[in-house]
Amino acid sequence: MDTKLIIAISSRALFNLDTSNTLYETQGVAAYSKYQVEHETDILEPGVAFPLVKKLLNLNKYGEHVEVILLSRNSADTGLRIFNSIKHHNLDITRAVFTSGLSTHKYAKAFKSHLFLSTNHFDVKEALESGCAAATILPSITIPNDREQLRIAFDGDAVLFSDEAEQIYHKNGLEAFARNEQNSALKPLPYGPLQGFLAKLHSLQRQLPYENCPIRTALVTARSAPAHERVIRTFRQWGIRIDEALFLGGMDKAEFLNAFGADFFFDDQEGYCLSASQHVATGHVPHGIKNRS
Repeated sequence: MDTKLIIAISSRALFNLDTSNTLYETQGVAAYSKYQVEHETDILEPGVAFPLVKKLLNLNKYGEHVEVILLSRNSADTGLRIFNSIKHHNLDITRAVFTSGLSTHKYAKAFKSHLFLSTNHFDVKEALESGCAAATILPSITIPNDREQLRIAFDGDAVLFSDEAEQIYHKNGLEAFARNEQNSALKPLPYGPLQGFLAKLHSLQRQLPYENCPIRTALVTARSAPAHERVIRTFRQWGIRIDEALFLGGMDKAEFLNAFGADFFFDDQEGYCLSASQHVATGHVPHGIKNRS
């Protein structure tokens, strides 16, 4: 298992459970359970993260590279509908945890997941605090594509990197931030919460065909010159190849994510996430100074 990219995902991120979730919120757990059992042969429609999972699992045609694990707040009884839907959609998911309403984040770490995706903000926060890379899946407007290649875009500060530089910007402004980044250009940025996930993606890329590699990554950051040099040198020091780097100087990221053809985007700032989610499946990483109460 250690050689694989391991993704833990909640059932509501994988499938559209809006109808049954509304029933749970309005009528309670008994009505929800009854509904799920009565409809357990009704196949669930794909959720926001379904295309990402499909493309990740498709990488296994090159070897046993990826495992996806289902983590659900359903009970095992109500979860039968989810397993029936997994089988119908031909998803190679065999490991699962059903917690009957309790938080699932501790199992993401127990499975040594490189990434945990959930629609539950509290589960994601707890996962991050325990040291597991995680993001909250937002409701997103996405257009499915037939492209086999998986394209994942990341913000930089507080996502791939720590929020060390972002704290300076927050406290002292853009000029102080730019001056600090120039002075620290030769000092690699500390790891952020998703650095390990990117490193695992890069390791996987090295095992896959180089020409027309089925994974492509991009950094899409609000940074601009002269704050670019420290970022480039950080990737170099980490030994990680990022396929595309977009230094946007504060411009809205949505159109650029479209241009890149992103299948998924990770950012720590809710504003960028909400804008991006109108075009691409988006995960909010609630980490760093921008997410402190």
